[in-house]
Amino acid sequence: MGVERRHALASAALGRGPAPRPETEPGAAPLTGITGEIRDISPHLLIVETPDGAEERLVIAPWAVAWRGKAVAPAELPTGSRVVVRTRQAGRVAERIWADITRVTGVIRTIGADGKDVVAELDCGPHRGTRTVVIPYTASGRIRVRHPQLEPGFLFDAIGTRTAGITRAWLPAASQPAYRATAVPAPPPGYGGTQSRISGAVAWSDAFDDGESGAAYPKLERADADCEDTGVSCTGLPYLALGSMLYVGNVCEGRSAVLPIVACGCVAGRFCDRCVECGTSPRGRVAELSPVSFVELGGDLTVGCFNARVGLG
Repeated sequence: MGVERRHALASAALGRGPAPRPETEPGAAPLTGITGEIRDISPHLLIVETPDGAEERLVIAPWAVAWRGKAVAPAELPTGSRVVVRTRQAGRVAERIWADITRVTGVIRTIGADGKDVVAELDCGPHRGTRTVVIPYTASGRIRVRHPQLEPGFLFDAIGTRTAGITRAWLPAASQPAYRATAVPAPPPGYGGTQSRISGAVAWSDAFDDGESGAAYPKLERADADCEDTGVSCTGLPYLALGSMLYVGNVCEGRSAVLPIVACGCVAGRFCDRCVECGTSPRGRVAELSPVSFVELGGDLTVGCFNARVGLG
């Protein structure tokens, strides 16, 4: 049974409507995420064609910033770039633009070289396949500071750009765990996932469809997810099913949403790390979000995580 069908049946059985828009603390302006391709851009106006073929005309705020491998002025972004845009004021004012951004998260299979650049082949899990990523020489220093073990069997997580079919890693998305991917620490004794809300780090992934809202969850029922790798986590998460509704709250921004679980997050479950952008989260990734859901909850794609609390929606 597909995720959409499962979600529809669960909603009908429980008298539950569609997932609500992210909620914010009183006084906080709601955020909207828009994805698509740049059709035209100037210092003051951005025109984006969305995945369904619609055209969005957005005013570029005077304080807006953009990123395409590095911080750039919005008007410098080339037409044809794939973008994720964070907007305010009923979705009409663009304040953050990420162009051609991608994230590569997986287990290192091989390491090679292309001149001064490092080339890594990653196993991104049974649902996401194998990816090849180039670590440019100019970015290798900052990558190696947080990923000292560029060796087969160790985890890798970086944020970069994908252009002309080539993925380049420019920023480490997290500090590399010291253990091998097959040696994930067990949850603390007595930490059985019985709390109504569990704290940890929430990351994002580009393995979702363009414009899709939802979450990937590390601890799905194996038969339901059709995945032998699921269920691994150093956090005491409960088992859930595809189509379940997951409450996700950004502790730092005071924003929350109830999102459908649409994918298996078995690779995310192998990262027993912390998010330190606003306070320090407990160890463990408790979910991965689609880019749109991540930015609507106040996340910064180049930071890669936020301190969160999750629970059954």
